[in-house]
Amino acid sequence: MTDKKIRSIARMRKKHTPGRPTEASPGDGRRLVEAQSFRDGLVASLIAIVLFSILWAMLSTLLNRIFPWMTLVLGIAVGLVIRRAGRGLDWRFPVLGAVMALIGSLAGNVVVAAAFTARVLETSTLTVLRAVTSMTWPVFFSEAMTPADFAYALIAAGLAAFYANRRLSRAEYLALRLWKEQQGPGA
Repeated sequence: MTDKKIRSIARMRKKHTPGRPTEASPGDGRRLVEAQSFRDGLVASLIAIVLFSILWAMLSTLLNRIFPWMTLVLGIAVGLVIRRAGRGLDWRFPVLGAVMALIGSLAGNVVVAAAFTARVLETSTLTVLRAVTSMTWPVFFSEAMTPADFAYALIAAGLAAFYANRRLSRAEYLALRLWKEQQGPGA
């Protein structure tokens, strides 16, 4: 017979055993910090907001219903896009996510309201959006935006901030910590 141990089916895989030390260097941490791009996160979030607003307006007009909770989906999408494109590690990326989610929720609501207005006026959504003036905004905020829309926007900002930062593995976290320790206090 063999002297190989028979593993139990019920036994979970050990992820945290001290079998092999995590290999990390301060150079890896420096590369993580240099990989951050605030500009890429900003551009990607703008693209996500435009595409999401168009899809939201198309879905709403197709089903003839307004879905204010779609703002929450927008917040998650913006946060994930910023995480992927920006690869951020510090406080700037959650703040960017929150601000862009607030801007996106307002823009999405404007596009959806313009789509429904265009349907009533029998014109295109772009025509309605081009006709917006300073006199239009008070009417929009009093008739189209509800307190629920503002609450959804704030929750979407929190979701975007939560999802905006990059998730690190153990080795990446250790490398980042080693790099910060090498830089000294205040890094």
